[in-house]
Amino acid sequence: MRVLVTGANGFIGKNLLLHLRERADVEVVAFTRGHDVSDLPQMLSDVDWVFHLAGINRPEDPAEFVSGNIDLTKALCEAIRSTGRNIPVVYTSSIQAQGSSDYGASKRGAEGALLTHQESTGCDVYIYRLPNVFGKWARPNYNSVVATFCHNIARDLPIQINDPAALLKLVYIDDVVDDFISLMDGRAESGPFVDVEPVYQITLGDLAEQLTRFKATRDNLVTEPVGTGLTRALHSTYLSYLPPDDFSYAVPQHGDERGVFVEMLKTRDSGQFSFFTAKPGVTRGGHYHHSKTEKFLVIKGNACFRFRHMHNGEFYELRTSGDSPEIVETVPGWTHDITNEGDEELVCMLWANEIFDPQDPDTFACPVGTKA
Repeated sequence: MRVLVTGANGFIGKNLLLHLRERADVEVVAFTRGHDVSDLPQMLSDVDWVFHLAGINRPEDPAEFVSGNIDLTKALCEAIRSTGRNIPVVYTSSIQAQGSSDYGASKRGAEGALLTHQESTGCDVYIYRLPNVFGKWARPNYNSVVATFCHNIARDLPIQINDPAALLKLVYIDDVVDDFISLMDGRAESGPFVDVEPVYQITLGDLAEQLTRFKATRDNLVTEPVGTGLTRALHSTYLSYLPPDDFSYAVPQHGDERGVFVEMLKTRDSGQFSFFTAKPGVTRGGHYHHSKTEKFLVIKGNACFRFRHMHNGEFYELRTSGDSPEIVETVPGWTHDITNEGDEELVCMLWANEIFDPQDPDTFACPVGTKA
């Protein structure tokens, strides 16, 4: 499939191009500001699909709204008609097309040109009246408030909030692109107006607080629930605005003659992740828990885990090696320890089901002892 993308160097265009170029069955033709409308007929040669993303939203002269949105769209429609083929067109309009601003009027005019084109030619037209779109590569102080907040908070720059209660309606760039590509791949749509889902809602105040919590993770090591939904999308977006010098950060290391202990990540409801080392012959642990649970994974070296039941004295031991990954769980009511039985440093990952609280550690020293 040969695909023409107008506005290919814009925020949405750059994300769409990256996805399209991952596919061996798609050839991309990119129309950018360096091209003229007179280039369109030639560029449409053998094109099967058009994503019309180009437009003007913040011109110095309001007259550019007409030339950059309406006139360009009319020229695109005329160029498609000149091919004599039915080439579907996806157009990124705006929810502001329902309003009375100069920008909204120009987007509505571009929609009208496409609808007229559809009526006269039978070409398929799909119009997306998008709310605020956010994600990687949006321009701060231009494309979206999310981009501006992410850029500034990541760099310790001030942000301005006039009304913390102001409600934003947002769609995430990956959802937009996925919807575009699904449409191109043959998903039926009633059109000509189509929607991207999900549409997220968040206040300006809550947005700023959420992004600030992402930044604080590097200090307190407590992650937000970034696996799904809006929080996932905002977290990905925030990280995309980190300057390369901030791609890494140090975490505290606690060491003694036995080895080191390093905490990596904490969660509010699913525990924390860390690792520790042990020098040859060193035993670590020797304690039990009432409710706290742990998972150990030796990733380097050879370890002996020993357990003793706190009530009946039952003893159990097992051995694991970094050469054969195996999870060892600590069980409430059993005191336990781990000994490095090898000749090299032992490295072991550790997950605990709760964040360590020195005021209530649920950790009680008790040597395991030896098998009777």
